[in-house]
Amino acid sequence: MEFKITTAYIELIGLLKATGIAMTGGHAKVLVEDGMVQVNNEQEFRKRRKLVPGDEVLVEGELIKVV
Repeated sequence: MEFKITTAYIELIGLLKATGIAMTGGHAKVLVEDGMVQVNNEQEFRKRRKLVPGDEVLVEGELIKVV
């Protein structure tokens, strides 16, 4: 899936909520804290990681490309 941003960046937990992968901010934080999220093929534990166009996020088998 592709997710288009209209600002310079989007925070990781914001992306998870906006795409519907996480139903709430708390759910998004748990996904990240439990090591279930990869950014650009590396496990990511920073909930507020700034994502920019070109970044790829993999969570629960779903690939999200930030454009």
